[in-house]
Amino acid sequence: MTTDIDSPAPAAACDDLALTLSEAGTGRPVLVLHGGGGPATVAGIAAHLSRTAHTLAPVHPGWEGTPRPDWLTGVDDLALTYLHLLYDRGLRDALVIGSSLGGWIAAEMAVRDTAGVISGLVLIDAVGVRVPDEPITDFFALDARGVAEHSWHDPDRYYVDPADVPADQLATRQGNMATMRVLAGEPYMHDAKLLRRLRRVSTPALLLWGESDRVVTPAYGAAYAAAFANAHLEVIPGAGHLPQIEQPGATLALIDAHAHRTADSGAA
Repeated sequence: MTTDIDSPAPAAACDDLALTLSEAGTGRPVLVLHGGGGPATVAGIAAHLSRTAHTLAPVHPGWEGTPRPDWLTGVDDLALTYLHLLYDRGLRDALVIGSSLGGWIAAEMAVRDTAGVISGLVLIDAVGVRVPDEPITDFFALDARGVAEHSWHDPDRYYVDPADVPADQLATRQGNMATMRVLAGEPYMHDAKLLRRLRRVSTPALLLWGESDRVVTPAYGAAYAAAFANAHLEVIPGAGHLPQIEQPGATLALIDAHAHRTADSGAA
């Protein structure tokens, strides 16, 4: 049984945490994890994959006004929460896709996946590791224009003046950023141990990177990809930090191909 992808339903994760989860489609399980911009940034990926797969697209606790328990203070907590979701559902042969912060969560999940339920990874312009020569842009220090300039290949097309944003939407965005500060503000947007730990992750990983990303550059992506035991980097022209929005056709085609390569036809 599935719920419509536009109608999130609560899913029990532990006694004091109920996830807001959009779920649709049948077939191979695919977990789609959003970044700091919220679930709308990966909605197109989830909708596309729901035609051929069983997609699960959670809202991270604390985003979009959802509750976040006091104990959930780091990306490792989110990684374990989503692993337990897969384990508790009895899912296997899972493809995990994460954008930006979601990519970091996906990488931390792979490190901790002792049961081997994850059979494929797609990290899209992911943060999460420390690359000494390629620092992550301090997103919290940027104004709206700076965010657009660093995030988009075509910033003029996607820039939105905060003065034009309705008060309730602006409050939601501010709440999202406050949650991101709690989870990833210190140390800023990385786990110092993750790069070394990825060497033991043999799960096939595809890293997709917008050529014009200035939050985390393609060189950062190359270092990230090299850390995995089995990874491949694809750089997408005409895109910045969210290639799934600026170049959806190219991005989805690469995801589809990786999904096909990594699927276990014998999995339940």
